[in-house]
Amino acid sequence: MLLEDKTAVIYGGGGSIGSAMARGFAAEGANCFLVGRTAATLDAAAEKIRAEGGRAETAVVDVFDAAAVSDHADAVVEKAGSLDISVNVISQTAIFQPLIDISVADFAAAMAQLVTAQLVTTKAAARHMIEQKSGAILFFGGSDPTNKMPGLGNVQVGFDTVEALRRQWACELGPHGVRLVTLLTGGIPETFPDIPETEAARQGIHDATLLGRAATLADIGHVAAFVASERGRTLTSTQVNISCGAVGD
Repeated sequence: MLLEDKTAVIYGGGGSIGSAMARGFAAEGANCFLVGRTAATLDAAAEKIRAEGGRAETAVVDVFDAAAVSDHADAVVEKAGSLDISVNVISQTAIFQPLIDISVADFAAAMAQLVTAQLVTTKAAARHMIEQKSGAILFFGGSDPTNKMPGLGNVQVGFDTVEALRRQWACELGPHGVRLVTLLTGGIPETFPDIPETEAARQGIHDATLLGRAATLADIGHVAAFVASERGRTLTSTQVNISCGAVGD
């Protein structure tokens, strides 16, 4: 198994993306700690992992509370012995409007939340990874510099901001053996509600790919597990493109 006896903390582990990554990690032997705001969704995701033979625990933690996140990371290390993988897939507050129509206060508040959550969770993991001289920190979404789509509001700006953080973290943590990688996506149709109103958007994701199919939640888990494992040990300060050719070069 790629991640035998490794420890993974997944912030946003009750959501579709976070639980997909957790299932991918668990299938490769990792001990998974799912973190989020809602106990019911976390428990449901953990139960699915356990039903598949994996190991998973849950904790309700406010990612904007630096002390609470740090205390949870400490507890994970005390129990499991290490913190090898950290993933933050907690969604930003998306404002899909032209920038000129978004109030400065709303934009600033959404960006502050995004940056705060990323900094708090990454710092909590990095502190332990520096000490153990190893670890992988993964982000999800990515940046597409060729994007020319209007009306995305703070969404693409948020992805670009996370990528800037990832680059800076990578150069600061690299000397300590810690890797930073983003999974670049062109959209995951499975995460959309299966209702008529989303059919065009889901089809648009498929149509934009070069392969005629989009990445699945299972694909996310498989790639995340590989990237976080020793087989992905040369990957850092980069994006891994899982868009099926929809974005990037």
